Amino acid sequence: MIDLGLTKIAVIGVVALVVIGPEKLPKVARMAGTLYGRAQRYLHDVKSEVSREMELEELKNLRQQAEEAASTFKSDVENTIGKELSEAESAFHYDDPSAALDFHTPSTDDVARKARDFRRKRVVRSSAVPLWYKQQAGVRTHVISGAARMKRHRPGSRKTASFF
Repeated sequence: MIDLGLTKIAVIGVVALVVIGPEKLPKVARMAGTLYGRAQRYLHDVKSEVSREMELEELKNLRQQAEEAASTFKSDVENTIGKELSEAESAFHYDDPSAALDFHTPSTDDVARKARDFRRKRVVRSSAVPLWYKQQAGVRTHVISGAARMKRHRPGSRKTASFF
């Protein structure tokens, strides 16, 4: 800003004292100080507004670049997926209908056989550990509902003897 040294300020003060007079000098000095402060605040506001506008412009450019990058990435992914899908469809497309893959729904016999095998495997899995060991280790041997579990562990509802 303005380069004012101590000698220049002293010269200005002496000239102001002679021109304005000793009675009005304090009022004029206060007025000059307030005007100087207002000017500084105005310049600070203008500088911050300009810097804000510059940052906003940079953010707009950055956003535009990000949107362009995202759109190119999206188009690349869509093109790649479309090409891969077309290759996969062409690989599974046969002119001979007997060579096509045969997906059939399971019959009731298949479902019954799977259920029987599952039950047999479950029995083998659960009976591999003795019941006395499960009770000692605290493993649940019976399934109970959430409401029954809540009733069982609610204070004041202790059962004296239980079958399970």
